[in-house]
Amino acid sequence: MVGLFIFILGIILGSFYLCVATRLAQKEKITGRSKCDSCQHNLKWYELIPLLSYIFQRGKCNYCHQKIKSEHFWVELLTGLSFLLGYLYLGNTIRFYIYLVLVSVAIIIFITDLKFMIILDSPLIIASVLVFILKISEIGFKGALYGLLYGIGLMAIMYLIKLLGDFLFKRESLGGGDIKLSFLIGLAIGYPNIGLRMGLIALIFASFLALPYALVNTYIYKKNELPYGPFLIASMIIIFVFIEKFTNLLVFFSLN
Repeated sequence: MVGLFIFILGIILGSFYLCVATRLAQKEKITGRSKCDSCQHNLKWYELIPLLSYIFQRGKCNYCHQKIKSEHFWVELLTGLSFLLGYLYLGNTIRFYIYLVLVSVAIIIFITDLKFMIILDSPLIIASVLVFILKISEIGFKGALYGLLYGIGLMAIMYLIKLLGDFLFKRESLGGGDIKLSFLIGLAIGYPNIGLRMGLIALIFASFLALPYALVNTYIYKKNELPYGPFLIASMIIIFVFIEKFTNLLVFFSLN
């Protein structure tokens, strides 16, 4: 029953995150009723039930009968499953609540960076504040303070990488949003016993995650710009969830 509640909470919030991300990225007010993208008809409450409305309406608006973007269904489902899997793996712990914050900001970043090539400041600020508060509960104020320092350190490293990239490629190599996101990465996975190392691993791991997408974008679609934020945030969440395994791997290689 708890797992079912977590899943339902996830699909509801997923619908909300899609709305917030899309409206903020287009500089629209997040208040106000949802409308059909095609005919602008105000949607009734029964047309806004996560997952179910899309299924029962067969992916079409009840009024203009135009197709509803499938992203509504997939974002809701992905958020619900992410919440549920996190609960099943982490249980009812402080780490689980930190994970919920990270997944929430990840969903928003995936939407805004993939669709609009921007990473919004407000979700990053809210997520950083919440993660800091939760880390105080998890490891104490001093440990959480170290997390802040690791976040600042990783952000500085990302800025240096940007300067080097700009110099080598003679164009902007990293966006400001990616640099700000690195602060949240350092804060979330930086712990007193491992310092900045996990943050650096996250940056490297994100590059490997982005490689297939970059190759397809460059050689098939002939695009030179790559939204790096989704891969950074995905790398952070993977390392956060399996941080013990990554730490053991780090210790193994340092001893050998």
